[in-house]
Amino acid sequence: MSESAEFPRPGASRRRFLAGTGALGGAAALAACGGATGGGGGGGGGGEELVGVGNGGQAGTGRAGDGADQLFIAGFQWSPPTNFNTFAGAPAWPASANVAQYIYETLLRFHIVTGELLPGLAASHEITGSESITLTLQEGITWHDGSEFTAEDVLYTFELGKIDPSLGVAAFWTEVDEMTADGSTISIAVNKERKNVGAVLNSLATQFIVPKAVFEKAAQETGNKIAGWETTEAMGTGPFTLELADQTQIILARHEEYWGKDFYGGLPAMTKIIHPIFKSNEDGNLKFQNGELDVMQQFVPQIWKMWESGKPVGTYLREKPYFSPGSMPMLLINTTKPGLDDPTVRRALAHAVDYASIAETAMSGYSSQVLASLIIPDGAEDQWLDRDKAAADGWTFDAAKAESLLQEAGYAKGADGFYAKDGQKLGPWKLITPQGWTDWNAALEVVAKNLQAIGVDASTNFPQQAQTQTAIQNGDFDMACWYVAGTGPSTPWQRFSDVMSNVEMAALGQTAYRNYGRWENGEVNDLLEAAAAASDDATKLEALTALDDIYRAEVPAFPLMYRPDEFFEFNASNWSNWPAEDNDYAPPMFRGAGNEWIFQLKKIGG
Repeated sequence: MSESAEFPRPGASRRRFLAGTGALGGAAALAACGGATGGGGGGGGGGEELVGVGNGGQAGTGRAGDGADQLFIAGFQWSPPTNFNTFAGAPAWPASANVAQYIYETLLRFHIVTGELLPGLAASHEITGSESITLTLQEGITWHDGSEFTAEDVLYTFELGKIDPSLGVAAFWTEVDEMTADGSTISIAVNKERKNVGAVLNSLATQFIVPKAVFEKAAQETGNKIAGWETTEAMGTGPFTLELADQTQIILARHEEYWGKDFYGGLPAMTKIIHPIFKSNEDGNLKFQNGELDVMQQFVPQIWKMWESGKPVGTYLREKPYFSPGSMPMLLINTTKPGLDDPTVRRALAHAVDYASIAETAMSGYSSQVLASLIIPDGAEDQWLDRDKAAADGWTFDAAKAESLLQEAGYAKGADGFYAKDGQKLGPWKLITPQGWTDWNAALEVVAKNLQAIGVDASTNFPQQAQTQTAIQNGDFDMACWYVAGTGPSTPWQRFSDVMSNVEMAALGQTAYRNYGRWENGEVNDLLEAAAAASDDATKLEALTALDDIYRAEVPAFPLMYRPDEFFEFNASNWSNWPAEDNDYAPPMFRGAGNEWIFQLKKIGG
């Protein structure tokens, strides 16, 4: 199974905690792709110079037949689709929360490279200090059935969080006091105490807006238990409609009356989007390499070997790490455990880890050098990062330094080769992460080997995902590789909160939704409030810098690698003008601002 398939979307998982086709589909469609794997020199079928092609400059010659007008995508759906209720626990693609705006759309669209919030269903937004946000909706929006989209649909979507508090959208009302509408203008009063504008913007950029008429009926049918509603239909405002969903594929058909054709300058370039359902990464990777998939989101070991062998495969970044960093898998540390409750020991652990080895072996070189910071560099968050402090006050791989710190903390190595103090040995500790998350499994194998090398008794254990998640939430673990907030409108604040917040600390055995290591600190909450409520960038920067300083001093957790928010890999066998750093009209995303590229791709040879 795919790492990316099993890797939960950080935001979606956290929110859940808080609460007859006429199409050329399946084998026939894929067969039509045969022979579209060649090309070279960047040329297309007509000999013109193409942009947005493979990293080696290669492009194909296009597909024949209906397949030439279709986009084949993979990496999002790994089992037969059974439910398209976007509020369900595990809805099918593309109804699953915040993955692609093909059927459902959001009010705003986040750009992971620049950090911008672009128009979506809302034509504009205005922020007034930490008090309010005003949205003006686009004109002429309609649902797929032709009915008018109104502000009432928006209000009802968020009201569902009150109707069924188990829904992720219920978290919106923690940050918002009131949401009202006057015609096409929507006014949001930010919670007066929390003043967390970033968290509100995050909801506006990630929450799919649904039709009130459909979900009001669903609420009546289920007794307001919206999450349990099952449906094989999906009606949104987006550029595609759901045409077919079976055990082998999901097919979306272009909505010819899409409201956004004026806004985006036309309809999407493809007539259909087809998502075959594969059993494994290996199946998808082979189809991708052979040009039978155009774009996908899944882990490909050593992807550069594809273009070195002449395949028209490309990534957004043309050189290593090939993918823009967007998430930060962390080594969470249970600070209630003897030994792990000592910040000097935790700092020693951070020095013990060979991050470059993790990047190369677990991530195929797709991670840049990890910094001692909770801020992800080289993207939307970079403006908040103090690199000099991260270098001067942080940690790097230095086994000798790690042992020196343990000795300074009063630990001595025993006859068994492990450090101990007052009869308390450092270990044995288990490093856990879910079975099958192969890059994280490999990362923890490196960590265990590194810790053993400095005299810390550590080994790996890979339970199933549900068991791992329960253990982490309940504090029933020693150390764990787990996720925190990926880059979005509310980060890096949300990530600091995930790792460090002391608000509503959960006791051991009780379910925690942040600060799984139960690390305690009396300064953090005030700084988190100051960063959230900051009315200007300078004030926000001051608070975030102070939080990062505490983080480096106390080391309640530390990152093992950077990971892309999404693996964005394309094959220019049939389509060119893919977004890349040298053709950066759109970010390497399938959601948010990334939907721009579906309108801008160019058919090769057509």
